[in-house]
Amino acid sequence: MIRIKSEQAIQKMRVANKIIADLFTLIEKHIIPGVNTWELDKLAEDFIRSRGAKPAFKGYTIPGLQPFPGTLCTSVNSGIVHGIPSKSVVLQDGDIIGVDVGTVYEGFYGDAARTFAVGEISDEAKKLLEITEKALELGIAQAIPGNRVGDISHAVESFVRENGYYCADDLTGHGVGYQLHEDPQVPNIGKPGRGARLKSGMTIAIEPMVNIGTNRVNERGWEYFTMDDSLSAHFEHSILIKADRPEVLDKG
Repeated sequence: MIRIKSEQAIQKMRVANKIIADLFTLIEKHIIPGVNTWELDKLAEDFIRSRGAKPAFKGYTIPGLQPFPGTLCTSVNSGIVHGIPSKSVVLQDGDIIGVDVGTVYEGFYGDAARTFAVGEISDEAKKLLEITEKALELGIAQAIPGNRVGDISHAVESFVRENGYYCADDLTGHGVGYQLHEDPQVPNIGKPGRGARLKSGMTIAIEPMVNIGTNRVNERGWEYFTMDDSLSAHFEHSILIKADRPEVLDKG
């Protein structure tokens, strides 16, 4: 069931997402060669709790897996999403790292992701980040009342394909707000005019996950990697659909 959010709910979601925006500003300064992803995770949890919120991912469960152990998902290079923070994963100059984070503030959820450069990255990696972030912008532009979910999906997919990249198989965006994951699913592949009708007051997370070499994924427990070990990037915003324009809730 797709739930329209009240103004009170939306305001709490703005707070939950603003915490994420502020966290990204902080954590970017710490994403440097030599740091491990466990250190980034500890920094994130402390920051979120200091702002009166809770980590949404820590302890999250799905059937068949142990509860997720981290505050962040930290996915390095060929990692697509759901990377588990670890003291043994030490960032190196030239890496890219996708950081996905959720928060809960007074019962309402925020969710966003960015892919960061570690030191000086290759032109190939820079282009991947640019294409993925632009695909997200194009998807957001379709998040208007009267459109359908497929219009968002098609905008993302067509731009990614035009530039010679691939959307990761079976990994999607989603509704967000009362829960971390709600209806509707928001795929990165789809046909225009299909799927749920978009209405004012809906809140959704749009999140292109874009690979250089293949759409195929290698699932290892929580973590997803590209099948060919090529680079992958991930950008995500939580969006409020409004009559005049979509609002990015996790704006800085």
